[in-house]
Amino acid sequence: MNWLTGTTAGKMLYAFLISMLPVGELRVGLPLAIAKGLPLYLALPACIIGNMLPVPFIIIFIKKVFAWLRRYWPWMNRVVTAMENRADNKGETVKRYGPWGLLLFVAIPAPGTGAWTGALIAALLDMKLKQAVPIIFVGVCIAAAIMTAATLGAIHLF
Repeated sequence: MNWLTGTTAGKMLYAFLISMLPVGELRVGLPLAIAKGLPLYLALPACIIGNMLPVPFIIIFIKKVFAWLRRYWPWMNRVVTAMENRADNKGETVKRYGPWGLLLFVAIPAPGTGAWTGALIAALLDMKLKQAVPIIFVGVCIAAAIMTAATLGAIHLF
């Protein structure tokens, strides 16, 4: 991995790519970027942009992707249904509290939350792109602030 993280640009790309991935997202990308020595003023935008990049594509295309998977790979039906059920269960907060629920859901850096699941919930609830993306963006920024504080606090402990 040294070939990628040996330069500042490589560290930014590393942070960007890690933050794009589901599950870990920015919650993993930001601490790793800081641990690799990337300055915070470069790590934050790289991680936030990386975390946000998949969001509009998820909102726009995920239902079509799920339908395609079910049609051409029937064995994926169980996986797709599990993902939909998980998002639906987590979407109850969003249904109850509306945009504020989505914001809190994305902002709290806990397992099973974040921009990917927030975008999936927004898509399954038929939220409009221009409504969901800004809410998810603010949530990602709040999560970035929380992760920055947690990461810098942990560094000072050790």
